[in-house]
Amino acid sequence: MKKIAFVSHCILNTASKVVLYNQEEIQAEEDLRRKFMHKVIDSGVQLIQLPCPEFTLYGPRRWGHVSNQFDNVFFRDHCRKILTPVIQQLKEYLANEDMFEVVGFIGVDGSPSCGVDYTCYADWYGSFDGRSGLDETLASCRLGKGPGVLMAVLKEMLEEEGLSERVKVTSLYAPEPEKCLRLLD
Repeated sequence: MKKIAFVSHCILNTASKVVLYNQEEIQAEEDLRRKFMHKVIDSGVQLIQLPCPEFTLYGPRRWGHVSNQFDNVFFRDHCRKILTPVIQQLKEYLANEDMFEVVGFIGVDGSPSCGVDYTCYADWYGSFDGRSGLDETLASCRLGKGPGVLMAVLKEMLEEEGLSERVKVTSLYAPEPEKCLRLLD
């Protein structure tokens, strides 16, 4: 029986991430990603890569965003559209439980899209040009409890399909690496 895990796009393709400049943050995330990938390989888990809604809407030259900016009907609709084929795949794997074990979905905490338990919040909007207090505005970004928008939509779709009790959703999160690693056992 093959184990299947659905993973956030940037777990397999870090080139899709918004450009980061904090080397310590980059290294902590990369260390966790590598630890996770080694465990995936050692456990023989097959991975299905989720699409990245930020990349598919804004490409690689985007600014960092917060979940408040994405939590709107347009972004949610985009998430629903790109998740529809994922839900179809999930249903097919679950329908063949003699062949497959779906271990769940793994997001990336802190992401405005793929956070599961934690996402980034701030009240950002408007033009940078001529704006006073920009440093204070940018400094207001905080990590808080709650899902990113893609994961919130995913959970809604799992609920609508009656699958929320059958499929776990967890995440990579540097302060709690065992959170996602236990799912692979």
